[in-house]
Amino acid sequence: MKPLAISMGEPAGIGPDIFLSLFARRLELALPAFVVFGHAGFLAQRAKRLGLDIAVEAVQPADAGAVFARALPVADIAGVVPDQPGQPEPASARVVIAAIEEAVASVQAGESRALVTAPIHKGALYHAGFAHPGHTEFLAALCPEGGVEPLPVMMLAHEELRTVPLTIHVPIKDVPGLISEELIVETLGVMDRDLKSRFGIATPRIAVAGLNPHAGEGGAIGREEIEVIIPALEKARAEGIVAIGPLPGDTLFFPRHWRQYDAVLAMYHDQALIPIKTVAFDAGVNVTLGLPIVRTSPDHGTAFDLAGTGKASTSSFLAAIAMADKMTAGTQ
Repeated sequence: MKPLAISMGEPAGIGPDIFLSLFARRLELALPAFVVFGHAGFLAQRAKRLGLDIAVEAVQPADAGAVFARALPVADIAGVVPDQPGQPEPASARVVIAAIEEAVASVQAGESRALVTAPIHKGALYHAGFAHPGHTEFLAALCPEGGVEPLPVMMLAHEELRTVPLTIHVPIKDVPGLISEELIVETLGVMDRDLKSRFGIATPRIAVAGLNPHAGEGGAIGREEIEVIIPALEKARAEGIVAIGPLPGDTLFFPRHWRQYDAVLAMYHDQALIPIKTVAFDAGVNVTLGLPIVRTSPDHGTAFDLAGTGKASTSSFLAAIAMADKMTAGTQ
């Protein structure tokens, strides 16, 4: 089976620590073969710092499966990447960006079957001309279809709980103005398609949270539900999407309620992420829907204070690998 592609992420963060630690336990964990896109020399140094007896071997992605049993397969990217945990080095930014670009290209070319991304630090990348709001938007720009960038949809998942924030990194005061019928219908369309094609759910049932307390209570506590959300759901249903709501956000995530649905569309960042963080702080997975490739990522950042210590939890990254593997298990 083709390998998974892992992009190295921020060298000063915990991403390299985690996938190196997981590789060291690859037999115990029965990990699928993967190839890391990054700087081979740096990874060898970080493994040594962590006290891991790991051989690092530069390979072509197609050869990763044959190498995986004896050494960490690395699609080597030349550049300056010092091993200095917790201290981002601007000179490393070009390697971090190239790692993402080349990993995406590998999946697009059919050399690798899915992408698992280690966390990046956007501030460190701006010095190298990184011009995207975030990791996900950069991936969308790398995956145009017919010359048009796809709509990337961030889904947080843990086992059967899957949540999608309609709006993401914006101030709460701006959320009502950003919610539109078009965005809701388009997002529900992406969720419906990918839940069918990526997760094998024949007829996804998608719950939609209201924006206001008690989902507006018939207009007594806000009119966004009446004027925007309900009309959007009617349009989505006319397209064959099973969308239920708007439902009050304070009761929707009671287990007996959310288990009736295959995913939840929330209206803003915390409404979607608090449930996942509550039940799976160390094991949630970030899945990007809407892309022509499968991409997963751990649901955590660079955690500079833990980098190089070997103390970072591997749970979320392990879950991201497992989900990417499961989503592409039929890829030869």
